[in-house]
Amino acid sequence: MDTSILFTPFTLGSITLRNRTIRSAAFENMGKNYSPTQELADYHTAVAKGGVGMTTVAYAAVNRSGISFEGQLWMRPQIVEDLKKMTDSIHAQGAKAAIQLGHCGNMTHRHTAGQMPVGASAGFNLYSPTFVRKLKTQQINELVKDFGNAVQLARQAGFDAVEIHAGHGYLISQFLSPYTNKRRDKFGGSLDKRMLFMKMVIEEVLRVAGNDMAVIVKVNMYDGFKSGMQIDDCIKTAQTLEKMGVHALVLSAGFVSKSPMTVMHGAMPYKTLAYYMDMKRYWWLKALVRCFGWLMMPSKPFSEGYFLEDAKKFRQALSLPLIYVGGLISRQKIDEVLNAGFQLVQMGRVLINDTDFINKLKINDLSYKSSCGHSNYCIGRMYSVSMKCHHCTENLPPKLQKEISRAEQR
Repeated sequence: MDTSILFTPFTLGSITLRNRTIRSAAFENMGKNYSPTQELADYHTAVAKGGVGMTTVAYAAVNRSGISFEGQLWMRPQIVEDLKKMTDSIHAQGAKAAIQLGHCGNMTHRHTAGQMPVGASAGFNLYSPTFVRKLKTQQINELVKDFGNAVQLARQAGFDAVEIHAGHGYLISQFLSPYTNKRRDKFGGSLDKRMLFMKMVIEEVLRVAGNDMAVIVKVNMYDGFKSGMQIDDCIKTAQTLEKMGVHALVLSAGFVSKSPMTVMHGAMPYKTLAYYMDMKRYWWLKALVRCFGWLMMPSKPFSEGYFLEDAKKFRQALSLPLIYVGGLISRQKIDEVLNAGFQLVQMGRVLINDTDFINKLKINDLSYKSSCGHSNYCIGRMYSVSMKCHHCTENLPPKLQKEISRAEQR
């Protein structure tokens, strides 16, 4: 007899999911002119039809300065109607709809953000690369309001939940981490001070979300390098969010500008990454990745459930619902995570590989496993074109086929 809770409902804040699965906020890069497209709607509808409890539209910027990519969403009134069509389509398939809201901080360029990139502190971000301007207190206050406005727009667009991105080295994470926060005012110094911006944002988000939207926060368990946030401070940050009343936390790790493969694990497909880059705009970066990608973004061995042992430390320290994310590809491991006290699981790459994965988990035996080989071809594409699995891409050049084959044999 199957005693798994995987296909049992779960109430998250004011909403009830039909099962314990969520499509994670893995960036799709399917927008156009910072707006949703039919491709984006079709993808999330397919995921909903494929059986997930909730699907998350990724990485929507709360204002223009928070945009990293041209295929990203920018939350503004002009896109609400199209977003509503998408959430209606998701709901028609029986799933809930969430949207991830955030601000990239120093992870952008002037031509994308419409201004010099901003961050917790001034400086130079080698990974963009760009000079960065320090946010002033008045600008911080305006940003907090932008988060609240984005939540209200999400409500109008029919979303059931918002996921606030406070990890991976984006703006909230840049305030939290001593690596990127060198401020000497009330927003910098001790952990309590570095948490102030996050607390202001979450207070505003909870106020606007009210009683009819679930509020999830994505946090780091560690930044992935010595000068960043470590587990103890990240647990304290998570405990602060629990006291504030958020409905759940997504536990992740890593800095996209310093330790990107800590986030994803597996191979970093340098040839794929360089192949899809815009030659006219990024010829110099293309050359750098080809020659020194292995040094800038070293691969990290993949093992299924790679965050689980660290996530258990957070489970012991917290009482609120926790959402596990990180390398789930089999029914057996998903059940292990749920049995370890995590209420929900998020998946990204397996649902790019096969949008029907959750339905297949339900109809197959307990040994069922995704065919995703974690070559991370989809990640290599993601920075330049829409996120797709190599199984769904025609006419792949031989050099990319060889890179994928080598990665999946490791």
